[in-house]
Amino acid sequence: WEVEKTVDGIKALYGNGGLKKSDKLSFKAPKLAENGGSIPITLTSDLEIETIALFQDANPRAATVVFSVPEGQKVDYSFRIKMRQTALVTIVAKAKDGTLYTTGKEIDVSIGGCGG
Repeated sequence: WEVEKTVDGIKALYGNGGLKKSDKLSFKAPKLAENGGSIPITLTSDLEIETIALFQDANPRAATVVFSVPEGQKVDYSFRIKMRQTALVTIVAKAKDGTLYTTGKEIDVSIGGCGG
């Protein structure tokens, strides 16, 4: 993945389909990350999802993680990411019916986690 901007990463992964905001897609992360080297993220949803991805413009490559969700499994993922600076983090989930759901928020980074 060489894409540097979130909008380009979403287009490369999911095409030109419209994104629909949904409260059925939950994204938890701190508003302020003291250390950009280890930012906790939790994604949950009861939607029937095929893939779910996290994008951000803080690092050289926008696509941070993409999960393929096994058939019949609900999304309940917790993991950590690195960010070198404050940026908007965008979540995109593709449902089984092809609908693209999104949510996101800005995470403020005090100390960069990518050597910065």
